[in-house]
Amino acid sequence: MTTAPRPAAELSADDARRIALRAQGFLGAPDRRAGVRGVLRGLGQVQLDTISVLARSHELIPYARLGAVGRTAVEDAYWTGSHAFEYWSHAACVLPVEEWPHFAFRRRAYRDRPHWGHELSAGAYDKVIDQLRAEGPCTATELGGAKNKGEWWDWSDSKIAVERALMYGEVVVVERRGWKRVYDLAERAIPEALLHDDLDDVECVRRLVRQAGEALGVGTRADIADYHRLKGEQFDAAVEAAGLVPVTVAGWGKPAWADPAALASEPRGRHRTTLLSPFDSLIWERARTERIFGFTHRLEAYVPKQKRIHGYFAMPVLAGGRLVGRVDPAREGGTLVARQVTLDGPKAVPAVARALREAAEWVGCDAVRVERVDTPGLAKALVAEVSRVSGRDGA
Repeated sequence: MTTAPRPAAELSADDARRIALRAQGFLGAPDRRAGVRGVLRGLGQVQLDTISVLARSHELIPYARLGAVGRTAVEDAYWTGSHAFEYWSHAACVLPVEEWPHFAFRRRAYRDRPHWGHELSAGAYDKVIDQLRAEGPCTATELGGAKNKGEWWDWSDSKIAVERALMYGEVVVVERRGWKRVYDLAERAIPEALLHDDLDDVECVRRLVRQAGEALGVGTRADIADYHRLKGEQFDAAVEAAGLVPVTVAGWGKPAWADPAALASEPRGRHRTTLLSPFDSLIWERARTERIFGFTHRLEAYVPKQKRIHGYFAMPVLAGGRLVGRVDPAREGGTLVARQVTLDGPKAVPAVARALREAAEWVGCDAVRVERVDTPGLAKALVAEVSRVSGRDGA
C-alpha cells in the first residue's frame, strides 16, 4: 500500500460529505442544459443492472440529479449520436464515448487472457464479425441465439463470440433493446478520432484515477480504485501523476485524496431530495457510505425473502445532504406502493413524502400508497404528509 505524503488539507467529516455530494451532482443547481449527457460525463460512468422496480438503475441515476427528465430522453441521451458505449468499468456501465481510449488497458488485458469460462468453436468468432459487418447492429438472438438449451450460462457459440469481441473492443454495445444488448462493430460505432488503443497502460490508469477522484470529490485509496475496478497497486502508481492531492478527513482513519478543484471553493447550494438507486455511485460502496453518511445499506434483492430487513429493492432517501430513510417501492397500475418505509425520526417524514410523490409523478403514477412503516408511531404522519403533498385525500 502507498504511503501518503503530507496532507495538503485537513477536512472535517462534514466538509468531505459536502464535497462528495457536490462532485456527484447532489449539491448546487443541476446543469439542465447539459442534461443526461452532462450527468454521464460528470460521473464518468452509469452502472447498468437488470432489476427494474420504478425504473432501471441507469434511468434512476440521472433522475436523482435532474428531477423528472423524460425516460425516453434518458435512453436517447445514452444511445443516439455515438455519445456513449457500454463496457466493463465498476460493473457493466454506460460510459462517455470520450473515455474509449482510456479503456485500452482493459481491452489489452482481455486479449491476453489465457483462460475463459466458455470454450469457443473454431470459426465462430469470425462468423459473428462477418455477420455484423454484413447486417449491421444485431442482438445475440439475431446473431444465432443467445443460449443453448442448458442452464443460464450455457451460452451459444454466437453469444460467446460476440461477448468476447465486446471485451476485445472489436464490437460495441450501441443500445439496449428490451434489455437485450445490441452489438455493432466498433469501427462503425466509435468516432474515428477515438477509435484507437494508442495510450499505454500507465496513461489509461492515470486518467481513470483522475476521473474517479473528480467524480468522488474526495476518497480513500479503496474508494478511488474501486470506482473503475482498478487494483490498489495501479492507484498507487498513478495517483501522484493523476494530480489528486492528499488530505486528512476527521474520523476516517485512513489516508485520503481529493480533486484539487473540489478544494478550491466551499460547496454551496440547494440539496436534492430524492430516492436513490442502490447502484448509484454516491452510495454503491457500503464502507464509503457508512463513512460519509453514517448509514448502513445493503441491497437485499439477492437475499432470501425471509432474511430481508428493509425489502427487495430498498432505495435510500437523500434529503438535506443526509440519508434519512429507505423506501422499498413497487408499482400497481397507477399507484406507487411503498411496501416498506424506514424513517430516521420524525424530521424525515416530509422529505420521504416529497421523494415518494416526485417519483410517482415521474413514472406516471397518480397515487401513492404506504403499506408499512418500520416505526409505527410515524405511519400516520407519513400517510398524512403524502396526502398533503399530493394535494389529494386518497393518496
